[in-house]
Amino acid sequence: MELPNPHTNKRFMFHRTRILLTSLALSICLLSTPLCGQDWLINNNTFTTKVVKQGKDLLLTNGIVTRKFRITPNLCTTSISTSALSGISTPQNLVRAVRPEAMLTLDGKTYSVGGLIGQPNHAFLKQQWLENMKADPNGFAFLEYTVTEPKERMSWKRVRRHAQDVAWPPNGKRVEFKFVHQQLPQIKVSVFYELYDGIPCFCKWVEVENLGEQPVTVDRLTTEILALVEKNNWVEARDGVTIPRPDSIHVETDFSFGGFNFPNANRHVVHWDKDPQYSTQVNYLRQTPCLLKVSPTYGPAQTIQPQSTFKSYHTFELVHDSSDEERKNLSLRKMYRVIAPWVTENPIMLHLKASNFDLVKRAIDQCKQVGFEMVILSFGSGFNIESRDESYISKWNEVNEYANKAGIELGGYSLLSSRRIGGGNDVVTPQGIKPTHGNCPALTSKWGQEYFQKLYDFFEKTGFRLLEHDGSYPGDVDTTERLPFQKGEQDSRWAQWQVISKFYSWCRARGIYLNVPDYYYLSGSNKCGMGYREVNWSLPREHQVLHTRQNIFDGTRWKTPSMGWMFVPLTQYHGGGAAATVEPLHEHLDHYERMMASNFGCGVQACYRGPRIFDTDATKAKVKQWVDWYKQYREILEADIIHSSSRRADGQDLDWVLHAHPGHEQCGMLMVYNPLDEEVTKRIPLNLYYTGVESDFTFSEVTPVEKADSKAKVTSQKLKVDRQYRCFVEVTIPANGVRAYVMEKSKSEAK
Repeated sequence: MELPNPHTNKRFMFHRTRILLTSLALSICLLSTPLCGQDWLINNNTFTTKVVKQGKDLLLTNGIVTRKFRITPNLCTTSISTSALSGISTPQNLVRAVRPEAMLTLDGKTYSVGGLIGQPNHAFLKQQWLENMKADPNGFAFLEYTVTEPKERMSWKRVRRHAQDVAWPPNGKRVEFKFVHQQLPQIKVSVFYELYDGIPCFCKWVEVENLGEQPVTVDRLTTEILALVEKNNWVEARDGVTIPRPDSIHVETDFSFGGFNFPNANRHVVHWDKDPQYSTQVNYLRQTPCLLKVSPTYGPAQTIQPQSTFKSYHTFELVHDSSDEERKNLSLRKMYRVIAPWVTENPIMLHLKASNFDLVKRAIDQCKQVGFEMVILSFGSGFNIESRDESYISKWNEVNEYANKAGIELGGYSLLSSRRIGGGNDVVTPQGIKPTHGNCPALTSKWGQEYFQKLYDFFEKTGFRLLEHDGSYPGDVDTTERLPFQKGEQDSRWAQWQVISKFYSWCRARGIYLNVPDYYYLSGSNKCGMGYREVNWSLPREHQVLHTRQNIFDGTRWKTPSMGWMFVPLTQYHGGGAAATVEPLHEHLDHYERMMASNFGCGVQACYRGPRIFDTDATKAKVKQWVDWYKQYREILEADIIHSSSRRADGQDLDWVLHAHPGHEQCGMLMVYNPLDEEVTKRIPLNLYYTGVESDFTFSEVTPVEKADSKAKVTSQKLKVDRQYRCFVEVTIPANGVRAYVMEKSKSEAK
């Protein structure tokens, strides 16, 4: 058989050319596959926000996420999608159907704001359908848009030098969409969007302006309605089994309260509902929770006076580019650093169980000597922030000046909710509903107004720099009329939230640190509990150490290390006796050190609660040693914990945490703990992708040890990661000990 001549046979030439082109395309694809440095979670410097007009569409995009709006014949969101970055995911449109941009009930009548009607199938949206869809003739119609820069939601006075150097307000773009209604010429509605550079996070809110001569009441308000692609195609629903909702987008608001985590604190405003218009969904009874609505369950029932404007809460929408839990949680923690950067403030604090002026000054002196940064006059100390005694206030002003000279911040504790006031000043909840904490004063009552005025006055007159606000307003509904602040049940949540969020914003503008056991981060608070059961601090000391690391491991999935406090009971707390406490400190110095190593090593501040920080020179030296070490490596220790490359404490083997800070020369910190009574040598597997290391790095032990210790030699070695960013490191940890290792990029990578 005669073989074809490759130079003359056209069919052979065609196939050879196709093979060559395919090989070339594959080679180009492999060569152009982005390295981790092009992932926005590693390096987000190039992802700047733009507003792009494309015919009938407007795009709000930063290269990570894009929200597309159709602007004629009315404005509506037609697409929300992420970009294909680092081969992490394939771009998908999360929006399957058009909905209004907002819904308003004004003086008893409901109106849509924007949106189009007439979509034939709500499972997907074809572009050609938009050409035939119409604006709702009874709704507010789109008029125009303007593009500006983001503005700060509240002032932030930066008084703590160790807070991260971040932009405030965040860099990005703001778009205002204006709407009008022919039958309501006196009402103007604006829907605002902000998108921030370097992160797939939108902020949205609504403003209603009354240009008329008569008051108008916003009875009900829905600021976001998104018909999203469902997570699963469940044909049926069964009792006891919940159909999963979409998890491609994280949603929360600054109208949050009543929980240590965002789902609990936003349950009254962020809702995942069934979509009655989605008639073609797989679920036979159409029960799939795939319609996002951001709407208060009560009110707001706010009256807009003539020539005044009502402004809603802010909704933050973080769009995920992957279903991977590590990425989703890292994205969330990145979001908090951008939209509430005060959470990066992380002072080292003593919870002083005394308010005697001499003991407070002694505590201030001890803090200065060992490097602590804040003294909190704790619960049970006898401190009374509600006092109107001018001599008492003057004395605390004197003590605060003493603290200022020592470089120590001073603050105190106050309890709000869970106390009964009487005299008609307490929340009266609807029938069948109990207050969250058993009792709760109404913030709009006469007592509530006086209480907050006492706080304002005390901070103004003393110069205190911290408030631990226990039992913050948990969202209890009050049926009582309390004019002029509150009409009754429907507006009670809004009115009381306004009182407390205004106060927290005032504190933020003055640099007053806020410890609040509730999810008020987006309203100005700095820190909430990391998450722990209080009575566990009455367990034997060796139990407390493991609980500490377990609580931190779990709590830092959603929180940055600086966002949650832990606890170290230097004196007895909830019982437990001598076996549960650290005092006398010098007698339990090994335990004291393990608690400091567990907290400082994870970048977390604990409430060290007791009458003193040290009792002997040896105790003082040990505390100072750990504080000095922490401050030396503070930036990397307060960076994110990578849970997929860490091991949760269980008392059966070594446990460890990996911190990652890809934008820093010290890009990683590995803390390894040994809960066993014997030395352990182990090869630890690590994935260093989120540290930003792409080739070789230096791995050095930096454990804080006594200078006289013969084992204090700093060991260092060069290591490499493979093409999947994996590496094994061998460690030897003494019995009940800890070792710290810092990772530094090579000079070429650091550049």
